[in-house]
This record gives sequence, C-alpha cells and structure tokens, in this order.
Amino acid sequence: MSETERQLSIIKRNTVEIIEENELKKKIVNSLKTNVPLKVKYGIDPTSPEIHLGHTVPIKKLKDFQDLGHRVLFLIGDFTARIGDPTGRNETRPILSVEQIKENLSRYREQAGKILDLSKTEFVYNSRWLSKLTLEEILRLTSVFTIAQILEREDFSQRYRSGRPIFLQEFLYPLLQGYDSYALEADVEIGATEQKFNLLTGRTIQEVFGQQKQVVITMPILVGTDGKMKMSKTYNNHIPLQTSANEMFGKVMSIPDGAMEEYFRLLTGIPEADFKKVVKENPRQAKSLLAKEILKGYFGDAAAENAKQEFEKIFREKQAPSDIPEFVVGKNLIDAEGECCLLNVMVESGLLPSKGEAKRMVIQRAVKLDNQIIEDPYARVVVKDGQVLKVGKRRFLKLKIQ
Repeated sequence: MSETERQLSIIKRNTVEIIEENELKKKIVNSLKTNVPLKVKYGIDPTSPEIHLGHTVPIKKLKDFQDLGHRVLFLIGDFTARIGDPTGRNETRPILSVEQIKENLSRYREQAGKILDLSKTEFVYNSRWLSKLTLEEILRLTSVFTIAQILEREDFSQRYRSGRPIFLQEFLYPLLQGYDSYALEADVEIGATEQKFNLLTGRTIQEVFGQQKQVVITMPILVGTDGKMKMSKTYNNHIPLQTSANEMFGKVMSIPDGAMEEYFRLLTGIPEADFKKVVKENPRQAKSLLAKEILKGYFGDAAAENAKQEFEKIFREKQAPSDIPEFVVGKNLIDAEGECCLLNVMVESGLLPSKGEAKRMVIQRAVKLDNQIIEDPYARVVVKDGQVLKVGKRRFLKLKIQ
C-alpha cells in the first residue's frame, strides 16, 4: 500500500461522506510531494463550556490528520458565537455576550487537549478577520448566494413554512463560516453531518474568491445516553469530558444495548469484528469493556479499572461506594423534635437542584436512607451520624450531625 493510500484509508475510517474523495487524494499526493502538510479546519462555537463525547467524534478525526503530519486548525468561533449557529434549530439561538464567550473559552483548550496534541494544535479565533470586514466586503460575500439557496436548508425551510421568524443575521451565519475557510486557506474542513450546508458554503466561497476548494468531511452524530436523540446538553443525554471517572463509567453503562456498536465504532480503537463478537455473546461484559476502553483515553488504565470495580461494587454487589461525599446537617434544618425534612437536605446539600425534583425522585421510589425506601415526599426523620442517603442509582451522601 502506498503512503497516499495508507493516509486515505485512515482518513476515511468512520466518515459519512467525503466531498470530493478524488480531490482529497490529489491534495495528499501534493502534500507528500512538496512536504507541505494540509491545513485541516474544525470549528466550534463556544456556546457552552463543556465538550462531551459527541464532540469528540470529529475531534478524533482531527487527531488522525495530526498523527499523519498535517496541520490542525482548531477554530474558535468567538465572533460567530455572537450570532448563534441556527443549524438544527427551530428557533433563534440567544446572542452570547463577550463575557459569556470568554468564560466558555477558558475551558475549551484543556478539554480538547485530552485528545489532541496541543503542542501541534493551532487555536485560531474568527474575530481576528470577521470583525474587520467592511460593509463592501460583506455585500460581496452576500452576492455569492441567493435567498432561495439559503432557504434550501431544512431548518430554515421548516421555520419559514411554519411562520417562525428567521433573522437576517442567521442567514449570514453559513456565509461567515464559509469565509473562515477562505481566511484560513483551509484544505480540508471536518464537521458533523448536520453541518454539511455550512461546510459546502466554504467550498463555494473559496472557489468564487479564486482559492482552491476545501475538501469537506462529514462525521456521524453520536446518539445520546437515551439512545434516541443526538448527544446534547440540551437533551440532558450527554457525557461530558470534565467529570469524574466513576461518573463517566456509570453514564456509559446506562446507554441502551442497541447503541453499543455505535459507541465502540466511534469512540474506541477496538476492531469491529472483535466488539461485534463480544456484544453478541455477552452484552453486559461488552458494555463494561466499552466503558473501560473509553475511560482509558481520558483518565488512564488504573482509573478506568478502579471505576469498573466501583461500579460493580455499587450495582452488582449492592454496596455503597468507597468514597461518599459528606454533608453536615446544620441546626437550621433540624426542628425542636430533632427531626429534619429530607427534601431540604437533598436541596441544601446540592444532591438535587430543587424541591420539585427531590419530590419527583421520592414519588418514583428512588430515594433511600440506609437502604430503606422513602415513600413520603415530606418525610421527617431523626438524622444519625453516618447515615447514607441515596438518590437514584449513582448519587450518595453521608450525613453528619453538626
């Protein structure tokens, strides 16, 4: 196998579409001939401070390019985040303030570094060129597309037909993302399948402005822990990178069996024949292997093994975890009879965000005190030192008396 074919086979792994593959091959051949690496762009708007496992699918493809010796341009859309990407939305995204964007940005580099070699990663910010565009340049950019072409986007067409508002700034978003590719002279851009329209916009703008067109690579969208919707913080079905090893292990173990092969394929390096065999023969063992393999990349072998043992201790042996956070029940929570309301304890301790959520968990029989199910949402109990409060499957709290 030639070096060109070797690189192509690695790049093509897990991709949905390459537009166009023959162009990519020519770019690789030229790169090898001239010893000039390809510029590979991936953009993300800092609309949230978290990167979750769904984001890692295209980032892992960036790592493939990086390992092959190409330049990775990790584009932070600090300017476009002020508009909000309308992709996949049936309503206008809220406009972020500069302060919100800066706060979200502060955690991006650290999280991306869990996958990429940061010493070889170039972080670029599109405010550097987009904030300097003149009105004349913006008008030239808008002349590249017609309103009819923009309305071909499914999310825009659905909103238009239903009478929901589409603001002019949202029409500009794909044009600005495409201009990013022109400004960076990108050879390749990677994005999720839902980003295809925006990615192709970059090709069009580059061609109109006399630049060689970038190759577009679309990546699959990872399903969330519910096994139905795409992984997203919005749907509360995401697995963030910035979490504990035990929490990540537990969340991976919660995914439906039907999603396991997709997770193996997109998030691990285990050969397909191997993971399909274990999924078919022993789904429980397969899921444990999946969780451990994912964790190894972010926490290391030892932490992954410890998380596995802790999970088995809690869920199979029905024991409490080794390290349970403590909460001191203050005098303000205890009445004259020495009793306290567990709803208040769950909220004050931060175990649950609100009394409404705490009440819902009690009604669902998901709250236990020393392994005894609490059935009354307004139950008052005499708290003793060392009692263990359990909410759901993975949340524990050891109570202490002030």
